[in-house]
Amino acid sequence: MSSKPRKDDTLDPRTMTYEFLGPPGAFLIILGVPATAYALYFGCSATSGGCPPSLDIIPARIQAAVTDIAWWVSLWDTQAFLMYFAWYMYCVVAWAVLPGDWIEGVQLRTGEKKQYKINAFSTFLLTLGITTGYIMRFGPESFTFIYHKWVGFMTAALMMSVVQALAVYAASFRKGALLALGGNSGNPIYDFYIGRELNPSIGLFDIKSFNELRPGLMLWVLVNIGMLCEQAVRRGGLQNVTYSMWLVLAFQSFYVADGLYNEPAVFTTMDITTDGFGFMLAVGDLLWVPFVYSLQARYLAFNPVEFGPLVALSIFAVNALGYYIFRDANGEKNDFRNGRNPKNLQYFTTESGSKLLTSGWWGRSRHPNYFGDLVMAVAWSLPTGFETPITYFYVIYFAVLLIHRQRRDDEMCEKKYGKDWEKYKKLVPYRIIPYVY
Repeated sequence: MSSKPRKDDTLDPRTMTYEFLGPPGAFLIILGVPATAYALYFGCSATSGGCPPSLDIIPARIQAAVTDIAWWVSLWDTQAFLMYFAWYMYCVVAWAVLPGDWIEGVQLRTGEKKQYKINAFSTFLLTLGITTGYIMRFGPESFTFIYHKWVGFMTAALMMSVVQALAVYAASFRKGALLALGGNSGNPIYDFYIGRELNPSIGLFDIKSFNELRPGLMLWVLVNIGMLCEQAVRRGGLQNVTYSMWLVLAFQSFYVADGLYNEPAVFTTMDITTDGFGFMLAVGDLLWVPFVYSLQARYLAFNPVEFGPLVALSIFAVNALGYYIFRDANGEKNDFRNGRNPKNLQYFTTESGSKLLTSGWWGRSRHPNYFGDLVMAVAWSLPTGFETPITYFYVIYFAVLLIHRQRRDDEMCEKKYGKDWEKYKKLVPYRIIPYVY
């Protein structure tokens, strides 16, 4: 009898610990994420009777809706589904046709490195060019269909998420599939949610990184443009669009453009290197990003907030500060990882020989890039004013997300560096926000 260890014992060990409270938590999130996306629309729209409506009528509205077959049917819009599917296929064709360099990702447990095609930014520029030409030719009213078919588009994105998550979960049982270390628990609900296979692909087409950068992220900008067009139609032309709407569009478009321009950086993130691709990433990329992150723009489409240039400049300065922290902190980290230290930053050397920064932004907190992200999140919500807390949902959600990521990072570093990590935490005690948390 051979003593050679089986492949799944060495490369794909059984996952022994759970995140998100295990299978029950995963099940609740599978139901809760779509429910929250729909609730943000039905609880904050031009027809909802407030944003949110009076709390005493919400239970009766929910009961009336979920017990009415007609309401469930109204969530489906065949035209919206076909348009969404056409958009997704456009992104696939653009990935295949547009030129782009091929780069290597990080080394996998097999010793191999995946190849990734870099052309997300050129796809984005092409998309913006087509969209701008379309609006100039047919007018802003021609691009308000996203606003008016909102629920149908959400349902289409949800269906795409579920179908992809089921497909990659089923495909992960084929021979030779490299599994995510956190997605091989043996519990189908948990593994479907967290992602069982690390890098599901069709030939050279990597499904996970494609979804991470293209159909949802770019659609977020198109959705915002659609909301601006809706406000323009309601207010009598593009010249009457408010500063608040222009700021939201500018901030979030620049954020997306920056991410796509720096596409190679995504291949070193935890989503790509560590997490499997399952419902969590699929629904986050395809439904949550374009239809929840655009909440501020959708709110301003039906409830314009007016303010002058001085307030606009103040909000712009908040966003610029957040971006500066985010980009400068990442620049320090990337320089240091690549053997450069132009700022002559101090660092701590572990027993294993790894070096951890202890000055600059990385001396102020262990995740200063997250701090910059949070400052920008606040700036994106400030244009909506203070009439409702709903438009600040993104800030709260993003803070929870970043704290969860920070805790995951710290747990991984504690396992990797052992007692050296405790020494490092004494040198850099703050997790995200300097002198606060």
